[in-house]
Amino acid sequence: MFFGEPEFDTADLLRTDDNGAGIVSVLELQKLSQSPALFSTFLMWLLADLFQDLPEVGDPDKPSLVFFFDEAHLLFAGASKAFLQSVTQTVRLIRSKGVGIFFVTQTPKDVPEDVLAQLGSRIQHQLRAHTPNDAKALKATVQTFPKSDYDLEELLTSLGIGEAVVTVMDPDGAPTPVAPTRMRAPESKMGPMSEDEIKAAVAASPQHEKYGTAIDNESAREILAKRIEGGSEAHAEEQRSAPADAPADGQDRGGSADKIDFPEESGDSRKKSAKKDDENMFTQVVKSSAFKQFTRTAAREIARGIFGTSRRRR
Repeated sequence: MFFGEPEFDTADLLRTDDNGAGIVSVLELQKLSQSPALFSTFLMWLLADLFQDLPEVGDPDKPSLVFFFDEAHLLFAGASKAFLQSVTQTVRLIRSKGVGIFFVTQTPKDVPEDVLAQLGSRIQHQLRAHTPNDAKALKATVQTFPKSDYDLEELLTSLGIGEAVVTVMDPDGAPTPVAPTRMRAPESKMGPMSEDEIKAAVAASPQHEKYGTAIDNESAREILAKRIEGGSEAHAEEQRSAPADAPADGQDRGGSADKIDFPEESGDSRKKSAKKDDENMFTQVVKSSAFKQFTRTAAREIARGIFGTSRRRR
């Protein structure tokens, strides 16, 4: 998924239609959500890649791109201090690139305070307080909103379906007064999409031609296997082409030597020998200076891409 082709191009997220309106792109990462570390690494790569390519635009009238990260708690689950610092820095700096970010989660406490402090807009749907922990979460959520004339604890627990408490940034960069409102979501659906609906949407996408078919490039393992197989075939061919009347080692060409019967190699022995040859070939490749250099280079480039330190592509 991550090391195959076609490679995902983040520029495809910036597509517009013929009228210049933005296009909604949906990245389904359902299986990836079961691996929080990989999930967070992918999302940080996504932001870092956009950050290094997009130009500085200052404070435009409308953003070039807006991200909605669903199940955002997976991004921060078990995250290290260094990773959280990287997320905070990326969220703060990428705004000047015309990119907005929404973290979608159950409660604001799922987002670390340093990251939460960088988010100026809040859209909070109904919360319940059935347990003491729920009550603590409710109080913590209220504290993340600006001061208001509303009793937010009561208001948040009484919201209905499609209703939310909202505050955003005004033109001067200050938070607007907290206001309860109804959310208008055209053509929305309460529930997950079926497999048939997902397949139909993917098939109808203009991006299907580009990403619909995976490219199965030859892997390093397959290359090594071919080399080993080729060496074995060459050795067998050499044995077959040897003269039948050639004298054996230890036999005088002018006379005869005592016949020595060597035990035939069993099938298991041949398999062990072949396996040992495979291991020797693999060990030689891994210990080679070229392989070590490749590994160091790959690790360095991945780290640069994730933490926004990669060289700008030309």
